[in-house]
Amino acid sequence: MELINQLIAQELGMNLSHVNNVVALLDEGNSIPFIARYRKELHNSTDDTTLRKLEERLKYLRKLEERRQEVLNNIEAQGKLTEELSDEIAQAKTLAELEDLYAPYKPKRRTRATIAKEKGLEPLADVIFAQETTESLDSLAQVYIDAEKGVETVEDALKGASDIIAEKVSDDPKLRKILSMIIKRQGKIKSENATEDDSVYSQYYDFSQDVRNIQNHQVLALNRGEKEGLLKTALDFDKEVGTEFLFGKVLKNNSITEDFLKESIVDSYDRLLFPAMDRSIRSELTDRANEGAIHNFSLNLKALLMQPPVKNHVTMGLDPGYKNGCKVAVVDPTGKVLDTAVVFPTFGEKGKNDAIIKLSALIKKHKVEHIAIGNGTASRETEQMVVEMIKLLNDGTSYMIVNEAGASVYSASKIAADEFPDFDVNLRSAVSIARRLQDPLAELVKIDPKAIGVGQYQHDMPPKELDDALSAVVEDCVNAVGVDLNTASASLLSYVSGLTASTTKNIVSYREENGQFTSRKELLKVKNLGPKAFEQCAGFLRVPESKNILDNTGVHPESYDAAERVLTSCGFTMDDLNGPKIALLPLMVKQFGEEKLAKKADVGLPTMKDIIQELLKPGRDPRDELPQPVLRSDILKIEDIKAGMTLKGTVRNVIDFGAFVDIGVHEDGLVHISEIANRFIKHPSEVLTVGDVVEVLVLSVDIKKKRISLSIKQAEKSKK
Repeated sequence: MELINQLIAQELGMNLSHVNNVVALLDEGNSIPFIARYRKELHNSTDDTTLRKLEERLKYLRKLEERRQEVLNNIEAQGKLTEELSDEIAQAKTLAELEDLYAPYKPKRRTRATIAKEKGLEPLADVIFAQETTESLDSLAQVYIDAEKGVETVEDALKGASDIIAEKVSDDPKLRKILSMIIKRQGKIKSENATEDDSVYSQYYDFSQDVRNIQNHQVLALNRGEKEGLLKTALDFDKEVGTEFLFGKVLKNNSITEDFLKESIVDSYDRLLFPAMDRSIRSELTDRANEGAIHNFSLNLKALLMQPPVKNHVTMGLDPGYKNGCKVAVVDPTGKVLDTAVVFPTFGEKGKNDAIIKLSALIKKHKVEHIAIGNGTASRETEQMVVEMIKLLNDGTSYMIVNEAGASVYSASKIAADEFPDFDVNLRSAVSIARRLQDPLAELVKIDPKAIGVGQYQHDMPPKELDDALSAVVEDCVNAVGVDLNTASASLLSYVSGLTASTTKNIVSYREENGQFTSRKELLKVKNLGPKAFEQCAGFLRVPESKNILDNTGVHPESYDAAERVLTSCGFTMDDLNGPKIALLPLMVKQFGEEKLAKKADVGLPTMKDIIQELLKPGRDPRDELPQPVLRSDILKIEDIKAGMTLKGTVRNVIDFGAFVDIGVHEDGLVHISEIANRFIKHPSEVLTVGDVVEVLVLSVDIKKKRISLSIKQAEKSKK
């Protein structure tokens, strides 16, 4: 265990004592959000992203250690464990290295080599491989002829020996490791078309890239094209280089065995080694690409979930459509549905005018301030109708195009059915679109993260790894923002630290039976929610209705006494938290001395700083401090966009080769990675996140292909 912790500390650049503390906390059943927020003194305020990496590495290294012991035990049971092999197994740093060392001792399915061994030909193979014999091979083989075993001729015996030698060479972990390194340095990944038809993979119809330089998005594209039967992809490497390397490692200049061994080695390379290298290297590239894509998806998802809410406004949600019309839902500032309708703005001029009349009436009736328009089918026509209506209303109403990815998934889900049992499926999606503008986090947690549409090749990812990573992102976001205990949906509550599906259900049931919670402490009355669960969840749940204002902050109940000591030491009372006087708290803290105050409050300095931040803004939402989303009242068409124009836009998706930016046209423009910054960046995520508001310069517009090329760095340059 200590060795594992030391390795993690080294990899993450953390102090060993801090790693030991975090591992102990994890083993005690504490969640990452709880550890990150309320145990800062034990890990020196390490952020949740690093703590997630620590947890992930801990699981991997423990799994590696467990497998290492299994391998040692299995080889020892065979009586083949040498001191040298034991040392090599102990030094294996990855599961792949460990499995390569275990390969020669692993129980095998019947292969040509195992069949030859069953015929008693292994001693013959060993003699030939040792390369110390002075007898001819025919003479050596003659001894092993046994018709009953299926060895009827010298040729049969030598063929069996060759099969055993081929597998022996292939199973040698040292040879495999070095050959793999050579292929990675000199090999290429090539692809060609598997069909004469044009396709989205046409750029890969005659493709070649060095293994060491191939990009993650290229690997994923090749994999998908191959899976769809449109591409043929393979590892390409000079066979002569590979076999010459093996000759140099195996042959000992024995003229009697040399030619025979060369043939066996070539057979091993062609039939066993190179196909294994092909699978292994391509699998490694895929794992790397998957890891990168999942990381990228996680970054995009976090940015999307943490987009600032448009609070305290009556909002209209529009789910555009052609055949079935545009579904409409009006919701109040809390997301409660006030009204629904269906209009048909795409049904000619009359349909559009009728829609404007009907929607205008709803806007006036409910005092709608913002309109959220889904970006799917018929979005453009619906947007044009909304802009026309806004001009006629002239009352300050604004709109925003909302990414509706996953809205249909939500609409057909059990969650939506429970929320709106009497609503048509399509009307549920209109409600979801309206709420996405009001509070993206609260609404998007109801949807499988994979369906939200901010990833790259997410449907090709290993499901468990993707689900684990995205669930962690949602959990971190929910707990970073905090959750209103009295209004949160079961979906939102399910991501709160320490709550299970069972306790979440019990909280909702308790709320329905007893009315609103009046304090955090009341949570302990919820069935099956014990002290440990309370410790984990309490700090992340807000109770605005509580008489104790601290129940509506991120101050943990365990620190309430400390918070009061901070206030009294600085000359304040709890009543001051509701007034302007509390703005003087930082000044008083400075005068008192931070370290002295922390000691007086009997908490660590990081905890005290967090307490002060919460006391300054009870009920604060960290998302409010981010740039607000761009709301519009007018529309641009792609025909209006010209090269050289500078526009403001919102980043919608960040991918390996760039970012897509919404500039108010139905089609998002692409900022290639080379046009993002005036310095070299390895990945767009170093500079951009989903939801960022940026200025872009239009480089080119292809109206026919509906492609817009943008530049951020040139927009910045043009301002200077």
